[in-house]
Amino acid sequence: MTAQSGELIASQIGANLPYLRRYARALTGSQDTGDKYALATLEGILAGEEDYDSTLSPKLALFRVFHAIWSSSGAPAAENEDEPSLAAKAQKHLRRLTPNTREALLLHTIEEFSAKDTGRIMGVSEKEASELISIAYEEMARATSGQVMIIEDEAVIAMDLEAIVTGMGHSVTGIARTETRAKEVAAQVSADLILSDIQLADNSSGIDAVNGILATHGERPVIFITAYPERLLTGEGPEPAFLISKPYTEEQVRSAVSQAMFFSSTETLKA
Repeated sequence: MTAQSGELIASQIGANLPYLRRYARALTGSQDTGDKYALATLEGILAGEEDYDSTLSPKLALFRVFHAIWSSSGAPAAENEDEPSLAAKAQKHLRRLTPNTREALLLHTIEEFSAKDTGRIMGVSEKEASELISIAYEEMARATSGQVMIIEDEAVIAMDLEAIVTGMGHSVTGIARTETRAKEVAAQVSADLILSDIQLADNSSGIDAVNGILATHGERPVIFITAYPERLLTGEGPEPAFLISKPYTEEQVRSAVSQAMFFSSTETLKA
């Protein structure tokens, strides 16, 4: 690798690293674990130890290297399977899913790779990738059902999210437009999952609302929605494991909700 090509690759990686970190966190359900895999990918490429195919699009090439590392190590196991924590239970549940289905689903929905490119990243055919995506939807739909709280100040978006969530077989405990209202709703009915915007109606923070709810009522999975995901994936301090970009698609919401239900140790941002 020449110095010039190395600089170009470093620039390409830098532009796409926030999205790799988002994917790695959703895949592992952990900021720390996801970032370790992303860092291993970065170090492997820059050291010339991993095959970064510059003939591909930068994002596709980066994710291919990640998957070469990921597949060689396998999904991380819970740290203590004897401990009846929500995280341990989630990891045990995940190991019962068909191998590679979650990876395919996340790549296709959250990162918006085509089935063909999903297959190229994972080293399978386009047909196999499509089948894995379908299997993931079916298995997760059967495995997850619960109550969801929505924190969103735009009425049209809130109604759309409610329709998607209920269409998946979940129920909605309430919809809040402000931090204060969110805390009131949380006090009335316990939710298994929180789906939250970042900026709320009265300029209050969805992050503050979520952290207040978790501090009072205990941990549960959280999905944040934002028009600027790269601003929340800076590597400075705790960050969300589950993040949807605006404008979102129904597939993205369905995928994120199904994924997040498995991980009740979701880490959230600090204000």
